[in-house]
Amino acid sequence: MFRPLTAVALLALFSTSNHATPADSTAAVERALDEELHQDPAWHSLLHYRPRLLGRGYSSQSNDDAFFLSEKGETDPRRELIATVEAVLAEGDGDEHARCQFPARDRWLRERLDLEDTPVSCPQLSEWLEELDTETVTLVFAASYLNNPSSIFGHTFLRLDPPQEKEQTDLLTAHTVSYAADANQADNQLLFTYRGIFGGYPGITTVEPYYEKINQYSDIENRDLYEYELNLTQSEIDMMLRHAWEVQDKHFDYYFFDQNCSYRLLVLMDVARPGTNLIEEVGTHAIPADTVRWVMDRDLVRDVHYRPASATVVAHQLRELDKARQSLAYDLAIGRKTTESEAVKAMPREEQARVIEAAFDYLRYATLAHNWSREESAPRSHELLMARSRLDAGNSFPPVPEPEVRDDQGHPTFRLRGGVGQQDDADFVSFGIRGAYHDLLDPPGGYPKGAQINFPGVDFRYYHDIDQLQVEHVTVVDIRSLTPRDRFFRPTSWQAAGGARRTRLETGERRLTPYISGGPGLSWQLGPVQLVTLATGELESSPHLRRGYDLAPGAELTLLHQGHRFSVIGSLRGRQWQINEREEQGELSFGAQAHLTHQLAVRGEIQREYFESRYETAGNLSLNLYF
Repeated sequence: MFRPLTAVALLALFSTSNHATPADSTAAVERALDEELHQDPAWHSLLHYRPRLLGRGYSSQSNDDAFFLSEKGETDPRRELIATVEAVLAEGDGDEHARCQFPARDRWLRERLDLEDTPVSCPQLSEWLEELDTETVTLVFAASYLNNPSSIFGHTFLRLDPPQEKEQTDLLTAHTVSYAADANQADNQLLFTYRGIFGGYPGITTVEPYYEKINQYSDIENRDLYEYELNLTQSEIDMMLRHAWEVQDKHFDYYFFDQNCSYRLLVLMDVARPGTNLIEEVGTHAIPADTVRWVMDRDLVRDVHYRPASATVVAHQLRELDKARQSLAYDLAIGRKTTESEAVKAMPREEQARVIEAAFDYLRYATLAHNWSREESAPRSHELLMARSRLDAGNSFPPVPEPEVRDDQGHPTFRLRGGVGQQDDADFVSFGIRGAYHDLLDPPGGYPKGAQINFPGVDFRYYHDIDQLQVEHVTVVDIRSLTPRDRFFRPTSWQAAGGARRTRLETGERRLTPYISGGPGLSWQLGPVQLVTLATGELESSPHLRRGYDLAPGAELTLLHQGHRFSVIGSLRGRQWQINEREEQGELSFGAQAHLTHQLAVRGEIQREYFESRYETAGNLSLNLYF
């Protein structure tokens, strides 16, 4: 009789402790309204409320009915507060109870209203939290990847670390929390970009193992990772996880420029530590590198760890070898030589180990990056691995050095320009603004080599002689990926741009003309200078053209130097218009920028253009301010 009686007594005790009378709910609601908790920034963070752009009031960024307990909850913080208080104080428990569905809201309300934190049975939540077993949280930044439109500015996610030695276990046991567009896999890159910009996809929060992210970002896409360990307390971590449970698989509209992967993580951190107000930093865009800067500025980071990508490791190893040993490593990787070759055996054991290890790591990289046949590469990989294991030579290479400037330490992405110049004999004052992000003459530290991403932007000129203000250039998007290639790494360079520019038309007038342009090419590093060749195609549209539009194939040759103190670029471009009676057009341009400080630079540009059997020269000297 003892066990049944004990079970009944415990059940009765639990039921009593978890029971709230209507009077209790009414009193709690009245107190919550008296304290105006529906206007508390922490409540707004929990429900993802933002002020409406037009008119008074708030609207949640979630459009998922399952995220709200009130029918009016999406737009009414007060009604959602009342409904939530009543729901979490309602009798009962189990996975469907509001306390189990919205554990972060429940904890916050009980703390603010000084309510008893009575036990509740939430099997699914408890199992989930036990599986994650999180002691520390790390913000991970994956460097930008220009060959994927969704990742051209980089990507951020949270890593949940269990209470173990990080270096030994994080790959296998840690999980991640990330937010991304729930895109249709059948969509092509153009459609993905368009729908991502204009909110055509829902965004969802997912939790998955960390090793899957390592495989995707570091091994396949070859993106360096920076890991920022946050200094959150255990209580703050628990609150973050409970809110991650609330938003997991709930739909939010995804917008590539602002409500993106980084934006949702800022909300999670605001929920974990109320008062940080990270989300208030977001204006027109939330670029991942910028959001990392905001987290650093709030003193949320305890430590930073650099995890180089596979390609970075291979490039480092090759730099440690002389030219002859680089060639030997390449021959081993492609199967031109074997580990029993005389050229290998003639080297000291330490050098053999270095060359074989570099060959193995390059073969593993190239199999993924260049789609080499696994049937052919697998036997070579096994041969190299076995040969390396027989050489007891310790560590062959020193660790990959961390870049001198991390991505979050690069120049700020917002830029203002002001200067003076001349268009032929006409003097002008110039000024412009760019929302983001980086061009080829900007300070290169913290940004991918040969990368340029500008959006949105506008440049003006005021001409003294005619007392007229003109729009010189409108940038919708301007992307260049000019990564150098060599025997080991063979990326294709490319560029794409669109907007409106002031162009000399067949009438001789300079008119603001909408355009799009793009084309592939190749790039090589020649000492301190980068040589770039591009095939180009351009489309212009204007009512001032006889047929309303024009097409021009062309080519471009560019020399580029990007340095810590100054950057220089020189370009020769040519194009042949096909539709209207316009002559071929050529252009020689030169630009240089001195990087005075992290946020200040001086830039000079000059351009010589040939068009309609005449030459035209323009020059501009400007001061650039980054913030």
